Amino acid sequence: MLEVFLILLGYLMGSVPTGVLAARASGVDVRRVGSGNIGTANVLRAAGKKAAFVTMLGDMAKGFAPVLISVHLTPSTWVHAAVAFAALAGHTWPVFLRFKGGKGVATGAGTVIALAPLVGLFMFAVWWAVVLISRYTSLGAMVTMVLGPVAFILTGQPLPYVAYTVLGAALVIWLHRENIRRLAAGTERKVGQRERLERSGERVR
Repeated sequence: MLEVFLILLGYLMGSVPTGVLAARASGVDVRRVGSGNIGTANVLRAAGKKAAFVTMLGDMAKGFAPVLISVHLTPSTWVHAAVAFAALAGHTWPVFLRFKGGKGVATGAGTVIALAPLVGLFMFAVWWAVVLISRYTSLGAMVTMVLGPVAFILTGQPLPYVAYTVLGAALVIWLHRENIRRLAAGTERKVGQRERLERSGERVR
């Protein structure tokens, strides 16, 4: 029963729509802006830096917290990995938003930091470095997703953790398939580019 509770907790915490709440505090419905995604990049375009920062921290926390709780309550690495994936699934298919969520990068980062702090922080730093250099959040996500399983294998992480990074990376890359196409075509939006609130008629802050 404890294992089921922890996995359910991971999903419910992952389902918390941080981006929607942060943008709403700025008077914007992020689901009606640009890509309609509830993640940090779209919140930045729609509601500005403060809301984007809150979104990123909140999305990371909702991945980090349930995994950390599971690590302290059970020694099973398979349960830890299952809770991590449940949190990622919650962000991607949140029950509070009719199962229409985000693409999992920040929430995934929170889970891997909880599973393997040094490796997770290294991967987060790589993501930021790629984003700052290229100004493409999606490119940073792709690079990190490819490197994640390799980093977990090279640092000798438990098999369930490695399996989670492989499965999680595959999910995040699949969710970014349109971004990958736009990157290849040279039409992907860069960090800081604003979008008009075409469907709501609101002014972007």
